[in-house]
Amino acid sequence: MTLPTCNLQPETGKHRVLVAMSGGVDSSLAAALLLERGYAVAGVTMRLWEAEEGGPAESGGSMEAVAGARRVCHALGIPHDVFDLRREFAAGVVGEFVREYARGRTPNPCLACNREVKFGALLKRAAEWGFHYLATGHYARIAAGPAGRLRLLRGCDRQKDQSYVLHMLGPAELGRVLFPLGELTKAQVRAEAARRGLPAAGRPESQEICFIPDDDYRRFLARRLPESMRPGPICDQGGNVLGTHRGLAWYTVGQRKGLGLGGQAKPLFVVELDAAANALVVGPEEALLRAELEAERVSFVSGEWPAGPLRVEAQVRYRAAAASAALEPRAGGRVRLEFDAPQRAITPGQAVVFYRGEEVLGGGTIR
Repeated sequence: MTLPTCNLQPETGKHRVLVAMSGGVDSSLAAALLLERGYAVAGVTMRLWEAEEGGPAESGGSMEAVAGARRVCHALGIPHDVFDLRREFAAGVVGEFVREYARGRTPNPCLACNREVKFGALLKRAAEWGFHYLATGHYARIAAGPAGRLRLLRGCDRQKDQSYVLHMLGPAELGRVLFPLGELTKAQVRAEAARRGLPAAGRPESQEICFIPDDDYRRFLARRLPESMRPGPICDQGGNVLGTHRGLAWYTVGQRKGLGLGGQAKPLFVVELDAAANALVVGPEEALLRAELEAERVSFVSGEWPAGPLRVEAQVRYRAAAASAALEPRAGGRVRLEFDAPQRAITPGQAVVFYRGEEVLGGGTIR
């Protein structure tokens, strides 16, 4: 198979690092810091997505992102290239996003992107192009543990910590990845970028899904998964029909607003999305509490499956607090978690990540 053309000419005699650059302040400072530490640095922007006809403007790997990354690389005096990963992104990220909604689940596409694209296809290409490392602007840390085993740790800035979306990394990846911002806070990153005069120092952060730049994922799903917009019954936990929903894609577990169920004795929340019956199940707030869950597609950072049960702190959403739980390994890449205290709105399709203090042990997808 012929490799895609790479115009980067990494400097010889040094450790060569390819930095995934979006034109934002985080990846820009990551490149600057590595350059100052003596690495031979080059930047690459991933072309991930194109606007669909009649849809919003392109975002992932857009011309604006490419131009911004090139400005930074020019200012730093390092080479820059664009890598076309649209096929891998469409299959591994967008395809999974649509499939999960079809199952009545609520996916986090950043997890699939990290697994399949950034630390999958791009990391592989970095090695094929002669780079020793791939670096990103994630807020996480890698540290050596007993016997030299590499450990994945939370970023020092707990408000920006991104270890949750990196739980799928294993020993092979950790040995070839650098996170230069792990010891810094976001405020420090902006200040350091400004001090160096980087063009991205004042650029605002983007919060939307990169392939849905207008943040209207329902419109996106209406085009690709029209059945997710098919109305159906809203039922209580006893099966009694209370109303009609607009399409399951409009709702997620824990949602209260927008149900159109006025006149109830108690506030009602979404408890379950039953895709097979196209039914939305609602209940009182206490019905959102769950003491256990099962996760699939589980991996452990050490690369080793636990021999038996172990105690962990488990985080069921990106911004949720980690909660004490007992983890029981099961067959088929699954685990069962039993929490010391019930957790609110555990949502199928989201990740559950296992920690021990600051260390990421692993994680998987909530079933």
